[in-house]
Amino acid sequence: MATEVESWSTAAPQADGVFAFEGKKAVADHPYSDEDDALNESEVNGNWTPQEKALHEARLKAKAKRRLRKSSSRNSTSESLSESGDLAGADPHSPKGKINTHDRKSRTGKGRGLPKKGGAGGKGVWGAAGMVYEDEEPDVRDPNYDESAQGDTVYATVVPEVDEKELEQMVNPIVQEYFEHGDTKEVQTLLKELNLGPNKFEFSSMAVSLSLEGKASHRELTSRLLSDLSGKVLSQSDMARAFDKMLKELPDLILDTPEAPQMLGQFIARAIADHVLPMTFLDCYKGKVDCDHARVALDRAAVLLTMKREMVRLDNVWGVGGGLRPVKHLVKEMNLLLKEYLISGDVSEAEHCLRDLEVPHFHHELVYEAVVMVLESTGDTASHMMMKLLQSFWKTGLVTVDQMNRGFQRIYDELPEISLDVPHAHSIMETFVDLCYQESVITKQLRDECPSRGRKRFVSEGDGGAIKN
Repeated sequence: MATEVESWSTAAPQADGVFAFEGKKAVADHPYSDEDDALNESEVNGNWTPQEKALHEARLKAKAKRRLRKSSSRNSTSESLSESGDLAGADPHSPKGKINTHDRKSRTGKGRGLPKKGGAGGKGVWGAAGMVYEDEEPDVRDPNYDESAQGDTVYATVVPEVDEKELEQMVNPIVQEYFEHGDTKEVQTLLKELNLGPNKFEFSSMAVSLSLEGKASHRELTSRLLSDLSGKVLSQSDMARAFDKMLKELPDLILDTPEAPQMLGQFIARAIADHVLPMTFLDCYKGKVDCDHARVALDRAAVLLTMKREMVRLDNVWGVGGGLRPVKHLVKEMNLLLKEYLISGDVSEAEHCLRDLEVPHFHHELVYEAVVMVLESTGDTASHMMMKLLQSFWKTGLVTVDQMNRGFQRIYDELPEISLDVPHAHSIMETFVDLCYQESVITKQLRDECPSRGRKRFVSEGDGGAIKN
């Protein structure tokens, strides 16, 4: 009996060690404690309530998850893909066991977890640490360009090219203003500010088209403008293209201006005389023109160029209109106008000629010359005809109140000198002024301002030549 006890006692340590190892292995293989076994026995015996049963199942699941986390963290460095493509040892039903397709890490297990490009790439990164850049030449277009550090800077203004649709809207105001002031240098400055590009020849054709619808003075100004722009802003080839386009557009131009072919021919002749167009311009169209209107324009230009002293004549091909004419020339034109009226008696023709002079600010000279002709004439015919002419000018508004008053006032001031050549000038003037006042040509105030020559009455010789009061 004693020997059995001893054998049990000596074998206890070995059994204890063996049992301990086997116990640990059992714990690893079977994750349940003795307490759980007791609970299982009680469950088998049917002593659990439903609440205890649910609590027991929750504890088992929690313990299984904790053991799974520990085992996955230990084996993360030695993870590898199995032949089927799943992680070895991973639970396929667990979220940790699935491959995250949106993970940026290498799926082959070859990545080292380092940033791309050694930290030199990515948003907001200027380069890798310790990188030294080479010296670069400064760019003048760089917004951070330092003008003071780089010295003198020249800024270049970039003007966008004018579109063909916008060209007409920009050219028309320039030409219309030029017709008012007549300064070719201002037009030249405005054109240099515009980037007309290959369409710059359009300016010449537009200017000529506008002048065809205007007055003779506008056409004269246009010819001068083309002459001043030639060689500076526009070349001879540009001018030739412009007039070629005008010849092709004549069927449309005659709808607004029936005399467009003749006027365009005069423009061409004047341009050739001013060396704006080459001398061979007309030769290029011989036998090649099918349009009748273009043929009329070219024939008109050829006739003007073959006339004697054509250069002198073509300088005045449009006449000289407006305030550009010298004063002596305007006075001569008005004298001819009045003399033709005294011969023909045509008031409408006189009005037409006066309007063509285009000098409304100089109409007081017409009034002055008309009154002088009345004073120098003999008989009452001239006075009645001049009164009728002035009355027509007054009613149509061609001669304003100011111009009428200035014309008569000049006669009043120069009447003493006129009386030296015309002794009866005072009496004739008083009669003509009364006649004009009766026909409502002048105002009462202007009639009262008319000077009258006082009579000197002497007494008999015995009174010593004293003058009676």
